[in-house]
Amino acid sequence: MKLTFVPQLGGRLMQVSFNGHPYLFVNQVYKGKYISPAEAAGRWINYGGDKIWPLPEGNDDEQHWTGASTPLDDGAYAFSILSQNNRCTVRLEGPPDPPTGLQYTREISIGSDSPEIFFHAITRNITGHSIAWSVQSVSQYDLSDASNPNHYNHDFWAYAPLNPRSSYLNGYHVRDGLANDPSFSVRDGLFRLNWRYLENEVWLDSTAGWIALVDGATHYAMVEKTRYIEGADYPDKASVIFYKNGPTVQLNAQGMPYLTSKNLEETPYYMEAELNSPMAVLAPGETYAMDSYWFPSRMSPDLKTVTDAGLVGRPLAAKNSAGKLELSGSFGVFFPGALKAYLYDEGGAETGEVSLQSVQPQDPVQLSQTITTTKSVARVSVHLIDSSGLDRGALGEVVVTGRDEGR
Repeated sequence: MKLTFVPQLGGRLMQVSFNGHPYLFVNQVYKGKYISPAEAAGRWINYGGDKIWPLPEGNDDEQHWTGASTPLDDGAYAFSILSQNNRCTVRLEGPPDPPTGLQYTREISIGSDSPEIFFHAITRNITGHSIAWSVQSVSQYDLSDASNPNHYNHDFWAYAPLNPRSSYLNGYHVRDGLANDPSFSVRDGLFRLNWRYLENEVWLDSTAGWIALVDGATHYAMVEKTRYIEGADYPDKASVIFYKNGPTVQLNAQGMPYLTSKNLEETPYYMEAELNSPMAVLAPGETYAMDSYWFPSRMSPDLKTVTDAGLVGRPLAAKNSAGKLELSGSFGVFFPGALKAYLYDEGGAETGEVSLQSVQPQDPVQLSQTITTTKSVARVSVHLIDSSGLDRGALGEVVVTGRDEGR
């Protein structure tokens, strides 16, 4: 697990590499360069990587962030190491930003027992009056084809659970771009985005607290999590935003439509995955913190859901065959350890537990195991037990099928 920081560029986490696989977009146009907010003169300089931004965006009034180069996004952040033991933690402390009245600090940690990344983002009101902002975690994922960077990855996917009581039509809101963008689909309660090279921004009022990004070409995945706060005021109700970079249709001076630039230096292949906090009203000197977690793992585009233990592709199945129990499923885990099956009878009483296979986040998990049972098993739950013996939760729980065959 390797994290690359560039403190001078707005305190960015520029790259995350897991098992040799890089996840984030790094803009080659600005690689090795620094353009100060003064030099940018109002332009947005997109270096890539991961950072935090304020919401809402816009130029309506002082309560909107213009999104241009400012100390929040382009200022030099002070970098310090807080710990280097079983848990490594760094701090990135940004300069004050007078237009918003904010100062950002981020503490980012990784442990020695798993590839989990923990983010603690702190916003401080540096003014003498109250202000209100949302904190937005913005991560740019690389969408170029690994074998040919001039092409894009046609098998890259993003997922977010739909809110069953969504305020948006169809469970999501297309904020910018084509309303019928072929990238978007909904299935089994999941919003699914199969990336295409068209600019678009889509908002979701998802309450699940997670999104997943899956590279179908390599089966590397990333899950980003944060806590959804029920009843809180999210900016325009959006807790999750996906932004697709790409050309878009505009009108020229004669009112005729045209497609904007496909030059990769001007319009590179990347997508933003954004987690939003609720709006926070801060008194002078007051702070607000947003915590989020990243879990690199492995998964195919067949993703069905995410649990505390990992990703679920082909859901757990348990079949009784000739008195033996056949367990199957495909998963990606967040922690190294082993799978354990807990067996229950029809009354819900536990009748036994069986250790299954060893697992680790860098390997896709294909469960196909037959176990012998001496009692009638009606239900099975498969949990991930990490390398320290801690139960990290279930990857699936199902009713056993075909139970009459063994009687």
